[in-house]
Amino acid sequence: MNINATLLAQTIMFALFVWFCMKFVWPPIIAALEQRKKHIADGLADAERAKHDLELAAKRSAEILREAKEKVGEILANGDKRASEIVETAKVQAKVEGDRIIAGAKAEIDQEVFRAKEQLRTQVSSIALAGASKILGREIDAKAHSDLLDKLVADIK
Repeated sequence: MNINATLLAQTIMFALFVWFCMKFVWPPIIAALEQRKKHIADGLADAERAKHDLELAAKRSAEILREAKEKVGEILANGDKRASEIVETAKVQAKVEGDRIIAGAKAEIDQEVFRAKEQLRTQVSSIALAGASKILGREIDAKAHSDLLDKLVADIK
C-alpha cells in the first residue's frame, strides 16, 4: 500500500471517528457536565442562602436575647418594687397590730388598776369599820349602817 492511500484512509477514518464522537459520544458527556455544573451552582446558591439565613438567625437570636435581658431586668425591678411594697405593708400592719396590742394592754391595766382600787376601798372600809368598832367598843352592824359605809367609800374615792 501506498503511504498516500494509507494516510488518506486514516484521515477519513479519523474524520468519521470525530464525527461519530461529536454525534453520539460528545452530547451525553456535555449533558452530564452541564447537569453537574447546574448541580454545583445550585449547591453553591443553597450554601449562600443558608449562610444568609444563618446570619439572619444570629441577628434574630441576638435580638431575642436582648429582649429577654430587658424583660428579666423589668421583672427584677418589679420584684424589688413589689418586695419593698410588701415590706412597707408588713411594717404598717405590724405597727397597727402593735398599737392594737398596746391599747388592749393599757385597757387591761386600767381595768386591773380599777379592780385593785375597788378592792383596796373595800378593804379600807372593812379596816375602818373594824377600827371604829374597837374604838366604840361594840360591833357595828354593816347592814344597818350600809348608807354610812357607802358614804365612807364615796369619800375615799
